[in-house]
Amino acid sequence: MNTIPEYIDGNCLNIAGYEPQIGQAIEGRCGKALYLPECGIDFGSIRSACCVALHMHQPLIPAGGGDLRSADIISNLQNMFENPGIGDNHNASVFHNCYKRMGWIIPDLVNQGKQPRIMLEYSGTLLHGVRKMGLHDVIDHLRTITCESDYRRCVEWLGCPWGHAVAPSTPVQDFRLHVIAWQHHFAALFGLDALRRVKGFSPSEMALPNHPDVAYEFVRTLRECGFEWVLVQEHTVELANGWGVQQRHLPHRLVCRNSRGEEASIVALIKTQGSDTKLVGQMQPYFEARGLSRVDLAGKSVPQIVTQIADGENGGVMMNEFPPKYNEVVNQASGSDVPLVNGSEYLEYLFALGIKEEDLPVLQPIKQQQLWERFSPGDGSDRLDAVINELKQQDHRFHMEGGSWTNNISWVRGYENLLGPMDKASSLFNEKVLRGNIPNNDNRFRTALFLLMTAQTSCFRYWGQGQWTDYGRELCRRAEEFINRI
Repeated sequence: MNTIPEYIDGNCLNIAGYEPQIGQAIEGRCGKALYLPECGIDFGSIRSACCVALHMHQPLIPAGGGDLRSADIISNLQNMFENPGIGDNHNASVFHNCYKRMGWIIPDLVNQGKQPRIMLEYSGTLLHGVRKMGLHDVIDHLRTITCESDYRRCVEWLGCPWGHAVAPSTPVQDFRLHVIAWQHHFAALFGLDALRRVKGFSPSEMALPNHPDVAYEFVRTLRECGFEWVLVQEHTVELANGWGVQQRHLPHRLVCRNSRGEEASIVALIKTQGSDTKLVGQMQPYFEARGLSRVDLAGKSVPQIVTQIADGENGGVMMNEFPPKYNEVVNQASGSDVPLVNGSEYLEYLFALGIKEEDLPVLQPIKQQQLWERFSPGDGSDRLDAVINELKQQDHRFHMEGGSWTNNISWVRGYENLLGPMDKASSLFNEKVLRGNIPNNDNRFRTALFLLMTAQTSCFRYWGQGQWTDYGRELCRRAEEFINRI
């Protein structure tokens, strides 16, 4: 069976309960090269490569009615359509087009004999929202380029947290549920065979935990859920000696150690700094790649790769300028010595050369070197907490709240009035659902999880205090209310 249901009993989203089928599909690849055999790129003759990804997200909000406490939970996109005179809501139809347009851009280029490449990352809240709105054309266009053999080599999906939750401030057990929920949702939409091809992971807001215990659980979750590599932002990581990244155009190995001395690692591709939408909208990574040449890695000559990700719909550059520029670059890059590639086919080539994961340069989350100078993994969580407090007192810039693409945003400070309800909802879910032994194939489990994950969306913090935090607190209230009735 290649499919699992999208909805259970008509309207309960399938985000849990099919773990055996999900696990079997992922284990079936067993480290096999899935992209390289059909990619059509002669990696041995190229000098560099460009890799770009599009991130797409819309939150679910309690805005389907005038009363916040009783309003239906709808997509923010639906709210934009229904209230076109507010803010930039007039862009709703443009956003709708952005969510589906790669579904015809890719086939058009392939049918012209070109070699387009794109990586896609869509949150579960967006996919569920467009489905409930009746925008089935979005799913249909995406299915074409995801599942049809003529196009699937050109498109690589990246996994992500279902509710666009930021890893540094989301309880680790909840973050794992987000990851598993996204795998369920994706497999229900596009099939288990398509899920088998999802090797890479894109953290929401590029936010990487740097607290050792949280970072360890983050990497452990990805590996245990079958992911083989993760996209990281260069200023959220450091070398093992505390220096900044020196070879940002080569893959690295992200190594995370916890307070108990346990270690987890995963391959990392590095997203470079900059104004993401402008860089991708103008396909600047391709022009940067044209200035690079092959280098030595573990005794092998390999092409360097310039990797970048951006919102696929936000801003005039992405809305209007990206499609023609993307087409222009695909025409230039196809068949050249600087092609567009996707992350997994590039890594599969390196591993086919005999390069191993342990040959890659080692990275760790930012600011950890300051910890290791005073703390040895295995000294325990109490000693770790004491060292963190010492460092905070000595340097106000020191923090263990993770890093993201925008380092002026804290995912914790200033949001206590929202994190309190989030933590309470999470604790209730853990106590009454997980420890209460509610089966994960029970719709009570799925509904409680849906409400919890929806409340943990980053937008309720990123957009600051006001209406968005009100949305977040209301969703937490609903999660608590439902869980207390179980």
